[in-house]
Parts: sequence; C-alpha cells; structure tokens
Amino acid sequence: MWPLVMAVLRRNAVYITLPIAGVVGFIGYNLESLLSDKYTPYSPSIQEVRSKRLSEESLTTNADKLENLRLSGSVLERNLSPSLQPKA
Repeated sequence: MWPLVMAVLRRNAVYITLPIAGVVGFIGYNLESLLSDKYTPYSPSIQEVRSKRLSEESLTTNADKLENLRLSGSVLERNLSPSLQPKA
C-alpha cells in the first residue's frame, strides 16, 4: 500500500506542494502580523535636521541679519543649468 501512495505522491508532487505551501505561507503571514509591531515612529529627514540646525546656529550668531535666514529650496532649484535659469 505504501509504495502505491508514494508513487501517487511522486507523480503529483507539483499539484500537492503548491496548496500546502500556500496554506503554510498564509498561516505564517497572519502569525507574523499578530506577533510583530508594525509601528514605525516618524523621524525627520537628514536635510530637515540640518536646515533646522543651521538656522538655529545662524540665529544665535547673526540675530540682527534675519534676511540671510532664508532656507534654500529643493535640489532642483539650486542646481539649475545656466540655460534653465530665469532671466532677470
């Protein structure tokens, strides 16, 4: 009897392993979602931290020159090629 069962399993291994793998994956996915903590706290980007630090430093050193505290724009605005710069 066992050789017959093993022959059937060997012949149909592809059709048997896919549903088993699906069930194991489904159980593992749901078990992981129950056990793990999915909360990721917000942390500001490095550019935001740097710009805030530079503005605070310039406030303490140059408190009378407030017009120089303008934060720079995006990288695309700072690194424009000469042909794309607005003509003043």
